[in-house]
Amino acid sequence: MSLQFINAEKRVNDTVVFPSFNLNVDTGKVIALYSSVNVREQLINLLLEKTRLSNGQILFSNTPEEIGFLFLDSGLYERLTVKETIQFSKRLYGTTIPVGETLRKIQLDSKQNVKINRLSHSEKKRVQLACLLIHNPFIYILEEPDQNLDLETKRIFISVLNELKIQKKSILILTGNLESAITSSDEVYRLDENGLHNVQIQEKTDGNEEQLEKNNELEEQATAVVQPVRFEKIPTKVNEKIVLFDPIEIDYIESNEGQSFLHIKGESFPSVFTLNDLEQRLLPFGFFRCHRSYIVNLQRVREVITWTRNSYSLVLEDAKKSTIPLSKTKMAELKEMLGL
Repeated sequence: MSLQFINAEKRVNDTVVFPSFNLNVDTGKVIALYSSVNVREQLINLLLEKTRLSNGQILFSNTPEEIGFLFLDSGLYERLTVKETIQFSKRLYGTTIPVGETLRKIQLDSKQNVKINRLSHSEKKRVQLACLLIHNPFIYILEEPDQNLDLETKRIFISVLNELKIQKKSILILTGNLESAITSSDEVYRLDENGLHNVQIQEKTDGNEEQLEKNNELEEQATAVVQPVRFEKIPTKVNEKIVLFDPIEIDYIESNEGQSFLHIKGESFPSVFTLNDLEQRLLPFGFFRCHRSYIVNLQRVREVITWTRNSYSLVLEDAKKSTIPLSKTKMAELKEMLGL
């Protein structure tokens, strides 16, 4: 049983929450939607049928038991024990899955008689996951499933996901953390007011970085004429995966102790290239080396602030209103570029 979004569009008054998009969450796949809190809440309300789409449709079974949710808020009864909580879910959904087997999956069999209010945040999340496993729906909707979890619980969560994939379940993760989305899923999509976009991911292997360098050399040799606009992705590393970003997604780049970091919507990602390499690659896309340790996307700059005669800063129009330094010599270059 798959979950399908067909020409799904949501508007609130005159504001576009997300424009029309199509997405199919197939059986045996884990799909992550990376979005803002507002988009995530709208999607959950739509899936719960509390609200309706402005246009399009969401297709899944008409039977409520065939779709299950793991919410950010646990909603557990604090006075019940772990075992009592799971037994309550078993009676509620009328399933035949053994409680003991589920306790072993979440590795809380040793704490089955401990009350919920005495568990850690991560242990409570495991109990919440156990209740969902007891429910045993065809479609799983997971809201920020690994937020603030300890390493052991994250490992258990990934193990459960792999088992659900083998069972041919359809799994949709809704998160505002890109690293979490990449680590947990097979495919990652970004959904915002500009629509649905695939986040390109490659599994990292030992020879990947050497291959990237070879590809870059071949690209340079094959390019006899400098193009005014270049279409290319900028690779970053997240755990064992390589994520490819469009240059226009990047707010600014910072170099710290020889390592370059891309800053994108409040998150930081290590780059496989040096700051000098990135400066050359991103020049055709409107990026500017504003400081020896910073490159900025000029389309993101909102203000230029003068602190003293020799001290300047750029304020970006991102959510954090990030402030990055602008050196005196670069200020002169920027003025010339702006025609001031």
